Amino acid sequence: MNGTRSNNPSRTFWQDLADCWQQLPNKALFFTLLAAWLALFQFLGNSILGYIHTPSLFSWMYEAYNGSTGGSDDAHGNLIPFLVVGLMWWKRKDLLAQPLNLWWPGFLVVGVGIVLHVVGYVLQQPRLSVLALFTGIYGFTGLAWGRRWLQKSVFPFFLFVFSVPLGSIATAITFPLRLLVTWLTELVAHGILGIGVIREGTVLMDPSGAYQYEVAAACSGIRSLMAIFLLATIFGFVVFRSSWQRLFLMALAFPFAILGNLLRMLCIIFAAEIGGRPAGDYVHENTLISLIPYVPAIIGLLWVGRWMEKRWPPEPVEQS
Repeated sequence: MNGTRSNNPSRTFWQDLADCWQQLPNKALFFTLLAAWLALFQFLGNSILGYIHTPSLFSWMYEAYNGSTGGSDDAHGNLIPFLVVGLMWWKRKDLLAQPLNLWWPGFLVVGVGIVLHVVGYVLQQPRLSVLALFTGIYGFTGLAWGRRWLQKSVFPFFLFVFSVPLGSIATAITFPLRLLVTWLTELVAHGILGIGVIREGTVLMDPSGAYQYEVAAACSGIRSLMAIFLLATIFGFVVFRSSWQRLFLMALAFPFAILGNLLRMLCIIFAAEIGGRPAGDYVHENTLISLIPYVPAIIGLLWVGRWMEKRWPPEPVEQS
């Protein structure tokens, strides 16, 4: 029987899932409260009925991630719940090893979620309600399974922060990034490579007028920044146990994102110098080349993480 199970991955997964389910106490309490909590945000989750006429916060979130108002900059929000569930499954042995019991102070965390939602609903700020939604779910897990569960699941629940759509708020981030990427591109192209590029605001142009490219909001690096920041967060929490090491890797997302977008803009300018505007446009529109910003980030994070592991070996996991 054991040999058959080891040769049947699907059965092993379902058996493991069943075992985990059996070990969880207070399931009826947790899922009853969860259902009521989700119903609240379905029927009284969104007080803004102008852009999308629905009281459902989930419909508002879907529109923000995929609709015309949100654009693709927030599309990563679709993946966050699946990512969190996957990481919870990855941590299942550590979570189930904790003392699992009712912990009534978990209601305090739920209370924070209620306050956030009330404020967001009254002030018509659904982003606060998104935070409230996941804060409440986090509190219910602590209520049903204890303080230690709550502590052990800070990550991956922290990743739900990435579920908050930025929308127009991202302008405060994208515009400085646009200016910085434009300035760095001119500095490297003109000062180091000897390419006569002129910068006007967020526009890069050839002195003769052969080509002109604007570092638009979509090209500013906000998409790659969010993706790289998410990657750095996961990498830091999975590999390291020290808070400063995790924060350091997360902070590296900013320079790596800028470096990647600088490299992409230089490729566009370099192509336009060699083959004219059509060549530059091809590089600008090419899907494969648009992945360039992620290359130095992934390589850099892996290299820095490997160096940190050798310099400061991870602390041994506490036995429960």
